[in-house]
Amino acid sequence: MIRFDDILEKVTSSGHLSEKDIILLKKAYVFAAAAHKGQVRRSGEPYLSHPLEVTNMLADMGLDKTTLIAGLLHDVLEDTDVTLEELQENFGPEVARLVEGVTKITRVEQTSPEARQAETIRKIILAMTDDLRTIFIKLADRLHNLQTLRFLPEAKQRQIARETLEIYAPIANRLGMGRIKAELEDLAFRYVAPQEYFRMAAIVEPMKQQAEPLLLKFKERLARLLQENNIPCEIQTRIKRLYSIYEKMKRRQINFDEVYDFLALRIITDSIRNCYAALGIIHQKWPPIPNRFRDFIAVPKPNLYQSLHTTVITEDRLTVEIQIRTREMHALAENGIAAHWRYKEGPQAELIQEDKRLEWLREMVELYREQKNPLEFLKVLKTNLVPEEIYVFTPKGKVIALPAGASALDFAFKIHTEIGLHASSAIVNGHPVPLKTLLKPGDIVEIITSPEKQPRRQWLRWVVTSTARHHLKRWLKQREKARSIELGRRLWERARRRYRLSLELQEGENGLLARLSAASGLAFRHLDDFYAALGYGRLVINDRFLERLGLSLATKDRSKEKGFDETRPEAPAPMAKDEVQPPPAPLAQSEIIREKAEAEGTRPSAGGESREKTMPEAAYSRPASPGSFLARMVEKVKGVASRQTRAQSTVIVKLAGMESDSALITLGQCCRPIKGEPIVGYITQGKGITIHALRCPLVTREILAAERMVEASWDPASEGHFRASLRIISIDSPGVLAKVATVIAELNGNINRAEVKTFAGGQARIDLGLTINDLSHLEAIMKKLGNLKEVESVERI
Repeated sequence: MIRFDDILEKVTSSGHLSEKDIILLKKAYVFAAAAHKGQVRRSGEPYLSHPLEVTNMLADMGLDKTTLIAGLLHDVLEDTDVTLEELQENFGPEVARLVEGVTKITRVEQTSPEARQAETIRKIILAMTDDLRTIFIKLADRLHNLQTLRFLPEAKQRQIARETLEIYAPIANRLGMGRIKAELEDLAFRYVAPQEYFRMAAIVEPMKQQAEPLLLKFKERLARLLQENNIPCEIQTRIKRLYSIYEKMKRRQINFDEVYDFLALRIITDSIRNCYAALGIIHQKWPPIPNRFRDFIAVPKPNLYQSLHTTVITEDRLTVEIQIRTREMHALAENGIAAHWRYKEGPQAELIQEDKRLEWLREMVELYREQKNPLEFLKVLKTNLVPEEIYVFTPKGKVIALPAGASALDFAFKIHTEIGLHASSAIVNGHPVPLKTLLKPGDIVEIITSPEKQPRRQWLRWVVTSTARHHLKRWLKQREKARSIELGRRLWERARRRYRLSLELQEGENGLLARLSAASGLAFRHLDDFYAALGYGRLVINDRFLERLGLSLATKDRSKEKGFDETRPEAPAPMAKDEVQPPPAPLAQSEIIREKAEAEGTRPSAGGESREKTMPEAAYSRPASPGSFLARMVEKVKGVASRQTRAQSTVIVKLAGMESDSALITLGQCCRPIKGEPIVGYITQGKGITIHALRCPLVTREILAAERMVEASWDPASEGHFRASLRIISIDSPGVLAKVATVIAELNGNINRAEVKTFAGGQARIDLGLTINDLSHLEAIMKKLGNLKEVESVERI
């Protein structure tokens, strides 16, 4: 057990604490001893042994007196009767805040392992952004707990060890704290995978015993050689740790014999010049293994680790990795950012924002704010915490480090945000390639940009770096907001014309905002906030809203409005029997949730449930009833249709009472309406207006909110191309597919997909994807296909 006097001697000899600091440290020790008096750990040791061990580790890192005091007191809020106010009174707000931050990380009340991990990492990230020293204390706390883990129940051992490998060790690695990271991994490895641990130990230990004398012999030769060449240095031996060997063999699918850095020597010298000089001397004496040289001085790792790495073969046929670095680089490699943090002065949050080494932490915070699903956040975070790196080059030879699996688009964002946002294509090793192309080590990459090029949502599937994802999501969110504001403005102008409103002129903008806020229950600081609420669909202009604005029904003049009123239906006119199609087969609950999510522009969460409230299945399954919104819509808009894709330059849909804009209108992927069939517009959250066919299950079952629907019709003067799918049931006979293709070609249709399946009894099913001009074009194709003698039926799917 470490003694407090040992810690005092260590910090006194280092000389970085003043006499006043030492007095405060002694006071903290006395306070902690009194608070933990009578408490015993599971190991049987006095509880005070734990904060002493933690503080000793923090002293080894050379941390400041505030961190050391907080280390001594880090458990008093959780495990004793000491209050936060007492800590503040005795040691000041800074120490109290640090201890509280560590305590918050420890208190996680989640049942499932995944939810616990997500909550733990959330608290760690937030605590680190407030004061980075919190994680230094927590890492030391976790390391000592692992050293005594054998005294806990097996289930608890596995939980703590797994959490260490998946969260704490990667964070230590990201902070460049290599020594603590390695100790955390080896200790946790034994409990997470005991069989693999002892198997690796059985392989490594005999090799270690055999190689160690030879490694020491090589160290002596190397020391003499560098001394003869006037290179001042210290040389350390290093044998690769068990978990690091296991993880490398597993990740790269290699045997132990291929782990070339099992044995290593570290040369610690006084300057970068001598690092490169030592490298040249070594290569002249011992042949290096090809492709094993790494210059991390010129191109530091993401955690700012710097060193020269090379692997040579000695006279004794020993394969040895040699790492060459300066003393400053060595301190950073061992203790990472903690090695320099004690010299930082000023508010911790501001220091974190200014430090380039913590860019990844700031990105994680942004990712947390954007990612609403905590489990999805955990998944992305784990990927970013443990990146396997590749190195690629710009055309001018600059080295760019990227995680394995990165694309050309990731490269573009790594160079500059604006290059990523306006990237149109890439040139890799002299060949044009798409932006989604995955890069390989050594690729030479050039990005072609265009001012007109803008990101698309599918780009998010092409990137793995948090930087690229962050900038893409922010840009897409801003675009969606701009579209929603524009759509909301048009909806408001439409309402003003319909109801002859002139509130702005009567009261001015401030008065209008006050009334709009009161009527909607939302707080609007600017008119754009109101427009955005309309565009996102969070607010609907209906009779109830207008009455809350203070308008009586008598003031609303609808007599000159040609379109329908979504909110106060009139009695429907009699409908012909063929005007309403039979309701489709009932949808399963999961299908309804998925399709509604697609219509709303959201993604169903794990387990199939939408993030929005959903109604019982029975409520989704009802067909359109007489007098319902659907019946009125069919009566009024029968025979008109929609546009094909947002990418088309011409607007081919007209919206009642509104200007049509291709940037605000998109075709529903759930039903793919085509020109010539009845349609309706739907205000989709953050996406503008989505066009649905009236045959769409989302419409027929009244899943979509009626008050967010907008009357839509085709622009008869416009032209476009649409996609439709057909299912043909035919006799399984030679040449039938050729006949089908001939019919479609004769009618100027285009086949973009074909699937054929045959069945027992001589029957075949042909599923086709077609590009056609409009509904009449499709009907002509279907009619002619139906006239083929081999065809039994043709239907649209």
